[in-house]
Amino acid sequence: MTSLEPVKWDDYKVGDSAKFTKTITESDVMKFAEVSGDYNPIHVNPEYAKTQIFGKQIAHGVISVGLISASIGVELFGPGILYGEQSVRFVKPVFFGDTLTAVATIKEKFTKKDGKLKFIKCDTKVLNQNNEVVTDGEAVILVLN
Repeated sequence: MTSLEPVKWDDYKVGDSAKFTKTITESDVMKFAEVSGDYNPIHVNPEYAKTQIFGKQIAHGVISVGLISASIGVELFGPGILYGEQSVRFVKPVFFGDTLTAVATIKEKFTKKDGKLKFIKCDTKVLNQNNEVVTDGEAVILVLN
């Protein structure tokens, strides 16, 4: 976990990377359904899910995006950034018991408004325990310092 020291633009370079790993449980999915209001039966109803394409319940795809947020906001950076943008593509389903690793890798640093606004663009991927990409995307971070 990062310290409480604010992120400094010059401390980061293209290629820097961080990851966050978590095993997804049924409890995680039920808590997310409660917080988000997304009670789609493919996520919360095992009998219904058995009749669908994957044959069992799957986690909400957005849970994997939350892990990307942890890899960026806690592991790679920390205080002094704003997570400004995230594109995402859900590639494979996530099942209860899957261990996911979200990886954020800096691919570009750029400024706007004559250098007053500083941004870092990151490739973001979430891989399952078989090293298969389940979520793919890109994030843009605003560095406040």
